[in-house]
Amino acid sequence: MLKIENIDVYYDKIHAIKNVSFEVRAGEVVSLIGANGAGKTTILKTISKLMEPTHGVILFDDQPLSKLAPHQMVYLGMAHVPEGRRVFAKMTVEENLYMGAYIRKDKTHIEKDLERVFEYFPRLKERTSQPAGTLSGGEQQMLAIGRALMSKPKLLLMDEPSMGLAPLLVQEIFNIIQEIKKSGTTILLVEQNANQALQIADRAYVLETGKITMSGNAKELLNDESIKKAYLGG
Repeated sequence: MLKIENIDVYYDKIHAIKNVSFEVRAGEVVSLIGANGAGKTTILKTISKLMEPTHGVILFDDQPLSKLAPHQMVYLGMAHVPEGRRVFAKMTVEENLYMGAYIRKDKTHIEKDLERVFEYFPRLKERTSQPAGTLSGGEQQMLAIGRALMSKPKLLLMDEPSMGLAPLLVQEIFNIIQEIKKSGTTILLVEQNANQALQIADRAYVLETGKITMSGNAKELLNDESIKKAYLGG
């Protein structure tokens, strides 16, 4: 579904992403793990066209993305849940969710998908009329995920969904990610919580200072001694 081939990305003169290649197959959860500053967020921004690679190719369903604008990614079937949630603070929960469906015309199915989001996140249904800026951090994360799902994406890019959340909420968010996968949505997950990410992923890539240093089956990486020492506190 998604192929990244030999991309290089710069911030001014800083070489942030160095000849990175990987793929995400339909139906998978693929995790990108690595320390803070490794380049994980930069890769997601490059995939969703918020940044441009200086070299390399990104293919989505075999279509090169080089000439497309960020808003066109949604039309192709890609949605990005950004780091820091980025909800529309002055709009209500319900308005935020409908904003996620702005490209869609199928009103009946939009309502069904809204109900599905509320099934995933019952707390959002209790707060439909509440301004998003007044929600807790965990509730804003739920809203950001729900808003992305309202575009009915084939591929969901998720950037640090557990950041700043209490342990119980972290587990809840990861349980929902598994439910989203079961519904048929492919997920590329960027996450500092390597333990949780590897537990729910099919495959994973380890990013260090802009380079992929390891890749493989997520369960095998979870039991790898070097991964345990570097990322799992083992």
